[in-house]
Amino acid sequence: MTNSTHATKGFIDRLLLINKHEYAAVAWSFLYFFCVLSSYYMLRSVRETMATQNGVTNLPLLFTGSFVVMLLVSPFFGWISSRFTRRRFLPWVYLFFIANMLLFWAAFTYRLDNDLEIVWLGRGFFVWLSVFNLFVVSVFWSFMADTYSQAQGRRLFGFISAGGSAGALLGPLATTLIVSDIGFQNILPLSAVVLSVAVFCIGRVGSWVNEEKPTINEAQSRKALGGSALGGIRQLFSSRYLLVISATSIIASLLGTAHYTFLIALVGDAYTTANERTEFFSLLDLLTNLLALIGALFFVNRSVRGFGIGITLTLLPIISIIGFALTAMSPTLAVVAILGVVRRGIGFGFTKPTNDMLYSVVTPTEKYKAKNFIDTAVYRGGDVFGVWSVNLILPFLAISGVSLVMLPFAAIWAGLGVWLGKDYKRRDASGLGGETT
Repeated sequence: MTNSTHATKGFIDRLLLINKHEYAAVAWSFLYFFCVLSSYYMLRSVRETMATQNGVTNLPLLFTGSFVVMLLVSPFFGWISSRFTRRRFLPWVYLFFIANMLLFWAAFTYRLDNDLEIVWLGRGFFVWLSVFNLFVVSVFWSFMADTYSQAQGRRLFGFISAGGSAGALLGPLATTLIVSDIGFQNILPLSAVVLSVAVFCIGRVGSWVNEEKPTINEAQSRKALGGSALGGIRQLFSSRYLLVISATSIIASLLGTAHYTFLIALVGDAYTTANERTEFFSLLDLLTNLLALIGALFFVNRSVRGFGIGITLTLLPIISIIGFALTAMSPTLAVVAILGVVRRGIGFGFTKPTNDMLYSVVTPTEKYKAKNFIDTAVYRGGDVFGVWSVNLILPFLAISGVSLVMLPFAAIWAGLGVWLGKDYKRRDASGLGGETT
């Protein structure tokens, strides 16, 4: 190898912060997350279009339905994770959702071919995709927190998150390019094929762990997590650390649903056809995920290493304060759309990978059970609280007034982020969180 090749490779290693023995695992993890989010974002704009067709007044019912389904599914997931090894139950989680996609595809195709109404099927799809998104992403990050040590997570999660951002770019782009030619229902089997690749990636990452730390992995991969189906709920309420993470999740949901309600109302007024709305939402997704990709690939790991997890977690609350203040002054579609792109871009590129680093200092059962409950039931509970609250006060305060109401919540969120950063540092120094690599 020439000196120039060595220099180039050294520059890439320093830029990406990946050690030589980690490249294979990181590549498979990158592809794994790429497939998960690409699969989801191929379908997301269709879900949003169905939301606009139902109108803002029906959003509380859709979000409540998502929350109820989440409550029903979470104990079942807890039961599975208690009785089966992680390497066995993770692929089955994804295979279950792949089967769901094919069933929805068959149902939509049948009803459209026979000129039957799809309103209720569309509502069911909205609820299902909301559940699908949280579960597949949650178990992904649980697997990552279980695969990499705290130190590795601080270096690698940003780059791995960029895989999801890249998939989130491809997904809406693919939908935009082909949906008018093949019909939205035929996006579903394509999404299922992409998600099936993620199942293969799980096995490859697991094989790397076997080679890198066979003693640790042998004990883990052949042993179920144990405990009860409701173990995640008990762990949540017995840990102040997890309760604070839950509080930040609820506040994030509140602010997110406020913005989402604004956007649905304004897009419904600005665009009249489903195709126009789908294209608009796809464009927002493309811009959002491009910003997230840049942040995750080049900045989040340096922010965590340079400023710490706590300061990095305050970035999105600060952006939210600025954005909602601007929305209060100018409640237009342009301002709300830009706020959405920036908030979600920062959220996916910075906050999400940083937030998932918090779970590297908890026990293996908390990584799967408590984290999954927070990422799904608690998060959707925050959605329900947010969407009902916003729809209750929106007729009286309008978008400007609701935006002002969101400001103190964003400030509280920032304070909780600082506290989490300090407690993470304490736990990391104490060696909490079980095994490391």
